[in-house]
Amino acid sequence: MNQSSTNIDFKQELMAMGQATREAARKLAVLPGTRKERCLNAMADAIMDQQPSLCQANQQDLAAGRERGLSKAMLDRLELTPERIEEMARGLRVLVGLPDPVGRVDSTWIRPNGIKIRKVRVPIGVIGIIYESRPNVTADAAGLCMKAGNAVFLRGGSESLRSNQAIVSALHQGLRSCELPEAAIQLLPWTDRAAVTAMLKMNQYIDLIIPRGGEGLIRAVVENSTIPVIKHYKGVCHIYVDQAADPAMATAIVENAKCQRPGVCNALESLLIHRDIAASLAPKLYTVLNDKGVELRGDPEFCRLVPQAKPASDDDWGREFLDLILAVRVVESIEQAIEHIAEFGSGHSEAIITENKTAAALFTEHVDAAAVYVNASTRFTDGGQFGMGAEIGISTDRIHARGPMGIDELTTYKYIVTGSGQIRT
Repeated sequence: MNQSSTNIDFKQELMAMGQATREAARKLAVLPGTRKERCLNAMADAIMDQQPSLCQANQQDLAAGRERGLSKAMLDRLELTPERIEEMARGLRVLVGLPDPVGRVDSTWIRPNGIKIRKVRVPIGVIGIIYESRPNVTADAAGLCMKAGNAVFLRGGSESLRSNQAIVSALHQGLRSCELPEAAIQLLPWTDRAAVTAMLKMNQYIDLIIPRGGEGLIRAVVENSTIPVIKHYKGVCHIYVDQAADPAMATAIVENAKCQRPGVCNALESLLIHRDIAASLAPKLYTVLNDKGVELRGDPEFCRLVPQAKPASDDDWGREFLDLILAVRVVESIEQAIEHIAEFGSGHSEAIITENKTAAALFTEHVDAAAVYVNASTRFTDGGQFGMGAEIGISTDRIHARGPMGIDELTTYKYIVTGSGQIRT
C-alpha cells in the first residue's frame, strides 16, 4: 500500500529505482521479438490468473473513492469489472501480433566514398507515464513499452493506487516467468506530489515523460520536468460543415462526434456551418442534438436560426467542454472557418464535411492539427481505431510524435555506418 512520506527520502529511493530501470532497459533493448511476445502473453496470462486479487484491490479503491466523494464518472473510470480485466489481457495479446519496430531499417544509402549508412529504429529507453484514474492504463502502457523494447516508470492517480499495485504485481509475475527483471516495469509507490516532482527531475534515468490526464496535470508536469515531455493540453475539436455537405451525413457525423462519448479529448466541441447551408441544416441539427441532451451555444446568426440555443460567450470559443455542450458559429466561407480553427483550435483533430474535393483539399492543406478529417467523425483519433493496436497517448506536439502514439512512436533511431577503411580528408 502507499508508503507514508514520513522519513522517506524520495530522491534517494527514486534514484535506486531509476538505476535498476535503466539497467533493465538495456536488456529489453536487445531482446528478440519472439521473447518479447512470449513475455506479453505471460503478462496477459498473469492478469487473468490474478483477476480475484485485482478485483479485491479495486473494490478497496472504489470504497475509498466513495468516501472521498468522487463523482460517478470518476468511479466509473476507476472500476475494474471482469470484462475490463479481460480487455486488459486481450490488449496485451493484440500487441503480440503487431510488427516489431525495433531493428527496422527505415532507409539505406551509400555515399560516393563507399560508406553505407542505415537508419535503424531503436527503443527510446525508459519511458515515464503519469496518468489519472483508469487503472487499465497501467497494463496498456507497460505492454506498449515492452513491445517497443522500453522499460517503463509508472505513476498512476492516488485514487487507483491499490488497483495499480495489483496490476503491476501480475505483470511482474509475467516478467519473472520469462526471466526478465521486474525493474522493467516500475510503479511509484507513493501518492505524495513531492515524489512526482522528484521523478520529473530524474533525467539521467528517464528519457521521456508522457502525461495522460486533464490540462492541469499536464501543465504541472511540463512546468516541473527536466525530462522531455510529449503531451496534449486539451482537445478542442471542430467540425466545419461546408456549403457542399450532404446534410444527412453532416448530421450523423456531428451527432456521433459530440454525443458518443462527450468527455473524451477527440469529441466535438465547436461546430462551424457555412451560411449557405445553415438555414436548412441548423433546425435539423437542433432536433437531433436536443434529443440527446446537448446544450447549444451559438453566435447571433445561429441563435436567430435556432431560438432555443443560448448565446455563446467569448470564452465558449476554444473551450473544451468535455460535456454535452456544443458551441456553434455560422461562417461566411471556408476561409473564415479555417481562420477560426487557427485561432481557437488546440491542434488535436479537425474535420470538414463536404462533397467538394477542392474544398476538402483546401481544408486539409491549411488546417494545422494532428489529425484532419474529410467526411468522418473526430472520434476516430485513437490508436486502436488507427490500427496501432493501442496507444500510449495522443500528442499535439510537432517534434518526434504527433497524434495517436503507438509502438512506432515509442522508438527513436540511430545511424549504423559501415565502411571498408575510409578516412575523412
